[in-house]
Amino acid sequence: MMPALLDRYITCVLRFRWLVLALASLVMLAAAAGLPGLTITGSYRVLFGEDNPHLLAFDAVQDTYSASRSALIAVAPREGSVFTRETLDAVEELTEAAWLTPHSVRVTSLTNYFHSEAVEDELTIEPLVEDAMSLSDADLDRVRTIALNEPELVGQLVAEDGRVAALIIDFILSEPEEPAWEEISNYLGGQLDEARATHPDLSYFLTGNVILNQTFEDAGQDAEDLIPVVFFVVMTIAALLLRSVYAAVAVGIAVVFVVLTAVGVAGWFGTMLTPISASVPIIVMAVGVAHSIHIVTTAQAEMREGLERNAALAASLRENMYPVFLTSATTAIGFLSLNTSNSPPFHVLGNLVALGVLFTFVYGVTLLPALLSVLPLRAPRHRAGRQGLFERLGDFVVARRRQILWLGILVVAVFAAGLPRNEASDNWLHHFDERYPFRTDTEFIVENLTGLDRLDYSLSSGTEGGITEPEYLRKVDAFAAWYRAQPEVLHVQAFPDIMKRVNKSMHGDDPAFYRIPEEPDLAAQFLLLYEFSLPFGADLNDRIDIGKSSTRMTVALDNTSTKEHLDIDARAQAWLQDNAPDLAGPASGFTMISAHLSDRNVESMLRGTILATGLISLILLLVFRNVRVGLICLVPNFVPAAMAFGLWGYLSGVIGLGASVVVAVAIGIIVDDTIHFVSKYLSGRRQGLSSPEAVRATFRTVGPALWATTAILVAGFLVFAASGYEPSWTLGVLVSITISIALIADLLLLPALLMAVDRRDS
Repeated sequence: MMPALLDRYITCVLRFRWLVLALASLVMLAAAAGLPGLTITGSYRVLFGEDNPHLLAFDAVQDTYSASRSALIAVAPREGSVFTRETLDAVEELTEAAWLTPHSVRVTSLTNYFHSEAVEDELTIEPLVEDAMSLSDADLDRVRTIALNEPELVGQLVAEDGRVAALIIDFILSEPEEPAWEEISNYLGGQLDEARATHPDLSYFLTGNVILNQTFEDAGQDAEDLIPVVFFVVMTIAALLLRSVYAAVAVGIAVVFVVLTAVGVAGWFGTMLTPISASVPIIVMAVGVAHSIHIVTTAQAEMREGLERNAALAASLRENMYPVFLTSATTAIGFLSLNTSNSPPFHVLGNLVALGVLFTFVYGVTLLPALLSVLPLRAPRHRAGRQGLFERLGDFVVARRRQILWLGILVVAVFAAGLPRNEASDNWLHHFDERYPFRTDTEFIVENLTGLDRLDYSLSSGTEGGITEPEYLRKVDAFAAWYRAQPEVLHVQAFPDIMKRVNKSMHGDDPAFYRIPEEPDLAAQFLLLYEFSLPFGADLNDRIDIGKSSTRMTVALDNTSTKEHLDIDARAQAWLQDNAPDLAGPASGFTMISAHLSDRNVESMLRGTILATGLISLILLLVFRNVRVGLICLVPNFVPAAMAFGLWGYLSGVIGLGASVVVAVAIGIIVDDTIHFVSKYLSGRRQGLSSPEAVRATFRTVGPALWATTAILVAGFLVFAASGYEPSWTLGVLVSITISIALIADLLLLPALLMAVDRRDS
């Protein structure tokens, strides 16, 4: 903006301040009217793009077999095994109640498991337990023996040591699914409360992907609950640093306008929020306050020099218009790079924060100065301690610039050495901390019964009706046996186990016939007889396709990470290629599509970060019109991210969904302080100051604002640490660390580099 044009603009804003306030209010109210259009979803499907190839493969498996929407309830006596009349009776009662769960289509439990056995020449299929309280000791021994020797049960519906029993409820849900999750969760929660009251000596635990969806939605609500906390924290810090209630009120009103406008515009477009994108208001608040600080502190400094309020505001706008515009642009670029993520919620997060940053600039140069012009703003008295601190720090950096430069290089090298320790991995259970019952219940079930992480394989025989071919059954059985031998595996559910059990039953329950039938016609007859004998709700449509050409094998894993999921599937594919290449096909299921998402998201965000960094670097080179200074500016922007992730490598080393986007989020924010510092430094150089003198002047004028904005941003992002959702927690903590390191780099390393390289005469 040309100087004369800028002066006319500033004059109009301050002269017609009431009109500016009215127009800004109308814009905000019009945008905020769209807030009812916002929706929040807890569906895990929103984490994946609709064209995600792994999601499409998952849907194909769901279309071939019955959909995998389920809940699992585990029952554990405080002492002893589940094979008592009282415990089995409790499982029976819960099984009956579970059939009344909304949208349920199948309930399978230890008690209603349909066990097949021969009675003379007939195949009988009956529930394993009926009327538990009437069972004799001999009956209990029989139930225990059958249950603990049945591969379909052990590690799925009963623990190997017999101390935990379970029931699984399957659902068919139609879009939209969200109301059903809450309905199901509320019903099952009520049933478990009744069961605990009736059987106080038993413990009950609830998990499953339906419960996961509801927990995911609850995490989104928790993110919303943090919004007033962040507002209180950042505004309290702003008031303390600005030492002016009126200045803090003006900043607070401007930030509220920004948030309502940005989120309201999103509502007009019918945006769907998730626990990830629900944090948009929190980030916009922190960034908005930080950007406003520069305008307010400069105006206060001008008022301390003797200028009246409007003249000081005009001087502040004149000095900060260009830097604030640049910082808004670079911050927006950093967040827009989230569009390269493989997870759509991060697209929403990036786009909405970028939109919020745009409105931060617009309101910052219109609404904010108009408010400050109306309010009885006074300059706080000069506090020598803080101003003197930055003056002394400037003197120290000038005097010790060589030592600071070499020490900085050493420290950066030590921190960066931790970078190779990081690896892309994730654990979806650990996305929720212990405040969520889903986390603690699932951990108990994983440790004592079965795993929530499951791999699904659709194994095709190649021909209709081919699943009863002995050769096909042997290959699938061998594949299942290989998987059962893997250390990460808790249970394998495979179709050959059913055929072996039926074959044994049809031969007088002779254990020698617990094997694959040798004749395909005989196997087909056995399968037909078995299916006809099954009661309603116990069919095999979740295991075999309608044409009997393929079967589904499900592998339950221990509490493992996404990297381990990819590793074990890679081993499985290698085994299939060597032993049964005609069955080869990738694993599917939520576990696998999540594993691929975590793996691919790191790669995509690396590309996005490189793109954003390149654009920001180009902007800096063009803006400062000084190649040496422009290149120097890149150092304090790259170094904080490298040091933060190096430290993360020492502390954790796991780059999950939240950590994968940290650099893209932080790069646009941390460059702001660099722009303000270098802009003031170059201004001093143009006024004839030497490089050391320009550094001292920059510390004196910009130092307090840099400290204030960093304190506000760190406090705002650290509030995420109170979240029980791990991606949000990781994002907040890592961004806070990165911003803190960036301040140190801007106040120590950047001026040392400037004085080392920029030695020309002013």
